[in-house]
Amino acid sequence: MRRIYESEALHRDDDRFTPAERRGDELQAMRSVDGTALSRRLVPDWLRHRAISVEVSTPKTAYTPHESIPFRVTMTNSIPFPITFRTRSPLLWTWYVDGVAEASRVSLRDPPDEPGEFRFARGERKRFVKRWEQAFRVSKREWESAGTGEFTIGAGLNVENASEKGLTDETTVRIVPEGYEQADRTAETG
Repeated sequence: MRRIYESEALHRDDDRFTPAERRGDELQAMRSVDGTALSRRLVPDWLRHRAISVEVSTPKTAYTPHESIPFRVTMTNSIPFPITFRTRSPLLWTWYVDGVAEASRVSLRDPPDEPGEFRFARGERKRFVKRWEQAFRVSKREWESAGTGEFTIGAGLNVENASEKGLTDETTVRIVPEGYEQADRTAETG
């Protein structure tokens, strides 16, 4: 019993909890790091471009006329630290059909000339889902049907020379007449 009283265990239980006093001479750990600034200063451009992969995919390769074509754009940072890209405008990425931006032959937006920043956390995967309605916009209120044939849907980061840097991807879809889609599906599975 004597040991309990000598250890002052009873007194410690009776006292209010008070956190330990901080010493001014000890360094504090960094609580947050600006990943954008570190990415720009420490990661070379060639590594930044290799770190991000872009993939464009569609659920199937053949569609009937007037059928909506959904596509998914997946961008993945494969390295274990954050990456930041300086884009040409606040519009961070773009998509196109047969080289026509957003399937529109008229300008839809006029983004400011100021650059933007596209940030990827370490190992982050960004997914965007879009839909092409098999038509090209020729004026503000007029659309032109795409017709049948092969069309290339692509997407990429909105940076200078994105395709040369490997920051774009494309997939090809076919628009086939009504009866041919079923025959096309059996040819793919068979």
